Amino acid sequence: MGYQVLARKYRPQRFADVAGQDHVTRTLMNALSQNRIAHGYIFSGHRGIGKTTIARILAQALNCRTEVGSAERPTPEPCGVCDSCMEVRQGNAVDVIEIDAATNRGIDEIRELRDAARYAPSRDRYKVYILDEAHQITEAAFNALLKTLEEPPSHVIFMMATTQPEDIPQTIRSRCQHFSFHAVKFEDILTQLRMIAGEEQVEAEDAALALLAEAGDGSMRDALSIMDQAIASAPTENGRAVLSGAQIRELMGSVPNAVFERLLEAVAAGQSAELMEQLNLLLNAGHSPSSLARQMVRYLRNTLMAKLDGEKTELMQISDDERARAARTALLFTEEELTRNLQIVLRTFDDLNYRQEQRFHLELGLLKLVHAQRLLPLEELLSGVTSGAGVRNAAPVSGPVASSSPRATASPSRPAPPAASPAAPSLSPFGNAGGGWNPGTTTKPTIKQSAGSAPVAEMERPGSVTTIAAEIEGPATVTAAVAEREEPAPAMRVEAPIESAASPFRAATPFPAASSLAPGYAEALTEGALAKAPETAPARVEAASADSLRQAVVSALANGGHQSASQLLGSGTWTLDVSSLRIEVAGMGKKMLSLTVNAAAEKIIRQELQRLGGPARFLVVPGEGSGQGQALVAAPLAGSVQEAALANPLVQRAKEIFNAEIRSVVDLRIK
Repeated sequence: MGYQVLARKYRPQRFADVAGQDHVTRTLMNALSQNRIAHGYIFSGHRGIGKTTIARILAQALNCRTEVGSAERPTPEPCGVCDSCMEVRQGNAVDVIEIDAATNRGIDEIRELRDAARYAPSRDRYKVYILDEAHQITEAAFNALLKTLEEPPSHVIFMMATTQPEDIPQTIRSRCQHFSFHAVKFEDILTQLRMIAGEEQVEAEDAALALLAEAGDGSMRDALSIMDQAIASAPTENGRAVLSGAQIRELMGSVPNAVFERLLEAVAAGQSAELMEQLNLLLNAGHSPSSLARQMVRYLRNTLMAKLDGEKTELMQISDDERARAARTALLFTEEELTRNLQIVLRTFDDLNYRQEQRFHLELGLLKLVHAQRLLPLEELLSGVTSGAGVRNAAPVSGPVASSSPRATASPSRPAPPAASPAAPSLSPFGNAGGGWNPGTTTKPTIKQSAGSAPVAEMERPGSVTTIAAEIEGPATVTAAVAEREEPAPAMRVEAPIESAASPFRAATPFPAASSLAPGYAEALTEGALAKAPETAPARVEAASADSLRQAVVSALANGGHQSASQLLGSGTWTLDVSSLRIEVAGMGKKMLSLTVNAAAEKIIRQELQRLGGPARFLVVPGEGSGQGQALVAAPLAGSVQEAALANPLVQRAKEIFNAEIRSVVDLRIK
């Protein structure tokens, strides 16, 4: 007889020899012992895991001529030496008919099978029909077999093996006993390969056998086929083939997992250039982009499993060395990052199947891994973790301090005030995110003294992006500077007498004060023709006039369809001079202010001021918390949904971080 491949040569001939299917073999052995033989069986599962093999062993056991309990056959296992067992093993048994359903799938073939099933077996106890790839049978053919399968003759047994049991009609499945086979475990395949290597006089490294077992992917037949090929290509020493890990990788065209470990180390370190250099070496060595992406998907999957359940988890079917490598890589990433990386590589692998320039798409996919490391979760941003309580993201105050207001000096005999004690911690996750700036509760001033300079008090506002620094020039003067992260305003100098030692900044003008804006900064943001703010503030008129203008302008804007501008200006601070009207809006940047108070809104404001006999010139400028209300939405009714939404700490924190504007509040519960 000629050469026989390993998968056929070492095919199990007894139930005990089948690896990884104990739940099936145990049930069938018990059924044979109790003589509870069904007339129909369905064996389903992955390819190469023993479905047809167990069907043949069961056929041998059913027709074995040796009596159960004898010396030759102490258990229901087939004896393997009688004529019936030998004929089934060789494939020429008269009463065991094995049919390839992929080619005999029509209704005519099934009708012939049904007619032949009525006759008694020629010699053995049972007439056994083994239908391989049974899901290929057509629906009409299954319908022709249905009645025979439901009430077959007592001497007929049907066994159907399939990889797609869902394609078999439910009417057929309900009439058979269904056994779902498991994929063979890595350790079982490795044990079988080690045994076969010894039988075949092959010297194999453990790493080589582990690679073969992993390449089998749960299929014993696939692993044996690759091993057969590896033995044929292996070098020989003293007439014996020698299998090594490097030779197996070269044969399969795979890359050592150490390469993927280095690639992910470069990803974790954000080294895009190193990542591209490593990939270039792999591609120049002849590895296909699709193969590299497939192997990286498997490595990332094992890394994620090691992160979830540790190095010794059964979720990984790999060797101990590879388990340790996956565990090392798992330490570089969080569970969320590994999940995101696996999703990116999976999508890249899918793209490579229908793309022309596979190399470019693989490079792009790996660069996405590096860029994804820089993403921050939204909840982390909202909780203020990344902002360092408002200090880390604040721009430093630098440059000279400008002054645009007269100096106010207190008594020189007043001592310097001590630093205020820090506020008690807030129960809210964002601290005092909802309220305005209160120096007595949310500000933590500290005094710094350097050689040859005056003491410096630095004030930090928790949960904001603004840092306020105050320099104490003497016992009676306070100089303040404001810096913002985006579009920093010019530094300004505000001086006011200190009223008490307990709150050193209580008497200071709010930042920025209406009278202390630097020259050239307070020009109108919504229309270039408007004049700049005056250098010196003239005499003020009564506040009632400013309030009446506010009500009229806000109503006109609302009636004109400018709800956002109406709410914005309604929450601002209105200052009416003899020749101009100044509106300061808190919590609003220059760009957003120019978009909200546009040319159409300006026209309505100008017309309303002319109608009421107000000043011909008006200014709309951003403020720093000095407005009459911090909210950009008009004051809501007590107990309303608007009030609850505006009071939510998450909403207030989001407004502060993103410099956001609340234009409307919608109750989704209202249908």
